[in-house]
Amino acid sequence: MKIVFTLGSPKIGGGTNVIFEHAGRLVELGEEVYIVSDKKVKYKDCAWHSKAHLLKFITYKDCKNLKFDIAIATWWQTVYKLYNINANKYIYFVQSIESKFYKNNELSLKTFAELTYCFGLPVITEATWIKKYLEKNYGTRVELVRNGIRKDIYKILETEECKHKGLRILVEGPVDVDFKNVPKTIKLVKKSRADEIWLLTSSNIKKYPGVDKVFSNIKPAECAKIYSACDAIVKLSYVEGMFGPPLEMFHCGGTCVVYNVTGADEYIINEFNGYIVKKDDEDQVIKCINKLKDIETLNRLKKNAIKTAEKWDSWEESSNKFYKSIKRLNECKTPTQDDLRKSTKMFLSIHEFIVNESPNNYSLKTKIGNYFRKNMKPLYKIYYKIVTKNDFE
Repeated sequence: MKIVFTLGSPKIGGGTNVIFEHAGRLVELGEEVYIVSDKKVKYKDCAWHSKAHLLKFITYKDCKNLKFDIAIATWWQTVYKLYNINANKYIYFVQSIESKFYKNNELSLKTFAELTYCFGLPVITEATWIKKYLEKNYGTRVELVRNGIRKDIYKILETEECKHKGLRILVEGPVDVDFKNVPKTIKLVKKSRADEIWLLTSSNIKKYPGVDKVFSNIKPAECAKIYSACDAIVKLSYVEGMFGPPLEMFHCGGTCVVYNVTGADEYIINEFNGYIVKKDDEDQVIKCINKLKDIETLNRLKKNAIKTAEKWDSWEESSNKFYKSIKRLNECKTPTQDDLRKSTKMFLSIHEFIVNESPNNYSLKTKIGNYFRKNMKPLYKIYYKIVTKNDFE
């Protein structure tokens, strides 16, 4: 089969890593795989991933002269470009409910992202909570394939850095993405009895206030030695699909402290292999970090984290399941290219209307609101906040 994945950005990041892992292994399974983006991706832009060289990078302009068996959208913005790709079947790989990435005062973006679940695309997702959300609210057909992990990379390494004294905490994530909550995480770790703080980030920085060591834009192949040298990762994101860093830490012999964020329940068991804290319970975060100062507690959590890691799928196993899901969805009905073109035009019009708010066009507001209320309940709640105010109950 000739398969194409859409791509938002080739830069180092968890979502892009997942796409490259699956796409690269589809090539190894004998398929012809392309990656499409707005601008032509140069190899140096994605050389951080060991399988990027297996993939064919093209632009949407290039798609005019190509025909694919399957096109797979991977980021909400690219769903609105999917009609530019001539394919027999179309699938949506959903790594999170991306409307949740935006603040409450960014309701037009929330709506625009949420509308992508209304295209009628069958879905492959990586987390149970996403599957339930789409099935309940949109009646979507969803295949669940949990992310794998590079067992050859993420493993316990014995280095000089591992021979440290005291409690060394790793914080992971970009420092300038609000829902990743990295600045606040660092402040909370500073208030604990942790002896040292390391930061692993995709942000282009060399140092950060309160942090002992910063590791910026590190290739996945080099991350294990950083994880192995730390005792625990403290990751207090507000939104995740099925976040990988705590799982990577488990494979490297450490434990974690996380919020009760979406996806945490896929592999983290509170007080068994890590600590799960209610969002924004800052005192409890500090208490949990302080508990790790007790060597018996720390070793017990680490031991159980390793047990969890041993049972987790490798990327080979995960991508084989992904491949089987693609084949199953290839047999079901999906929107046509013309369907996607019409839906894109309609949803762009709806979005433009919502942004402009058109307060005097009561008839149109009512029509759209009633349609959302009947067919797109999550979207109706957002729409109600943006446009209708007191028009609907």
